[in-house]
Amino acid sequence: MPVLVIPGYLTGDAATLVMRTALRALGHRVYGWGLGINRGDVRPAVIAMMDRLEHLAAREGEPVHVIGWSLGGVIAREAARERPGAVAQVITMGTPVVGGPKYTAAARNYAARGHDLDQIEARAARRNARPLRVPVLALYSKVDAVVAWQACLDPHAPNAVEHVEVRAGHAEMGFSREVLKLLAARLAR
Repeated sequence: MPVLVIPGYLTGDAATLVMRTALRALGHRVYGWGLGINRGDVRPAVIAMMDRLEHLAAREGEPVHVIGWSLGGVIAREAARERPGAVAQVITMGTPVVGGPKYTAAARNYAARGHDLDQIEARAARRNARPLRVPVLALYSKVDAVVAWQACLDPHAPNAVEHVEVRAGHAEMGFSREVLKLLAARLAR
């Protein structure tokens, strides 16, 4: 099955190499996001991923499973919201769905770049009020240390989100044996 992996803030496809290699070893056709470093520009990234999802789904002849790590999960969710026919499911890892960067270690970086964190939080809440039409598995960790775990819990009941707690720090999620086993099991369904 086709799987697209989207990296987190200030990382690129190299950060997801272990995960993509493990999923390929299980027989999945795995793709990186192909946009270099994820600089946190969500809107252009979502547009690019919408096009990539449509292209991959057409080429593969079936919807794509999308895995997003941290901010990559925000991009995955929003691209899936816009192109649900191209997406089988979304799996997020340490993804702040509440508040955008406000409840993350990147908050200062965004504020220093002139972003209004309260405005981003309100925009995220408005976006999330529009239901997702694909299932979501949201992995979160109480030992994350980068994203507040509470921000990873989707409060919007119409979204079909299953929340699963893992024991891995934020930077470990893509390498964690526990997370990789969860990904393998979910993709095997």
